[in-house]
Amino acid sequence: MDNRWQLVQPKMMRMKTEATATHGRSTSGGGGEPAAREWELRPGGMLVQKRNPDSDRISIPPPTIRVRVKHSSIYHEIHINSQATFGELKKMLTGPTGLHHQDQKLLYKDKERDSKAFMDMAGVKDKSKIVLIEDPISQEKRLLEMRKNAKMEKIVLI
Repeated sequence: MDNRWQLVQPKMMRMKTEATATHGRSTSGGGGEPAAREWELRPGGMLVQKRNPDSDRISIPPPTIRVRVKHSSIYHEIHINSQATFGELKKMLTGPTGLHHQDQKLLYKDKERDSKAFMDMAGVKDKSKIVLIEDPISQEKRLLEMRKNAKMEKIVLI
């Protein structure tokens, strides 16, 4: 009797998968495709619906926040993605402030923030205040580098 059950069980499993392949229809309304593409048989014999790797990702874009940046005595209101980096904010501030992004230091909650740090991870929210100061050391380094490059170009042209 034991051997007979072993012979029947695989046949029943085949019948079940064939039935779902022919009768089960997609609920997504994608033209009535058979559900056979949406089901998979796991090694333990369990029949489960296939997971779409993109279904875990949420396609809603992160919200845009408004940040007030103080530079000397002037406040600049910047609209930026909440998951942007401080470096991206620096690049957005080059126009209104006239400072090169490498010559800027951003202070949030009295701490200098790295250009690669994400604003949401630092706790920046809508209507947060950030202080922008000029970095004279990096400004001098950049000017020296520009002079060095100009001399090299002059040598190459001669």
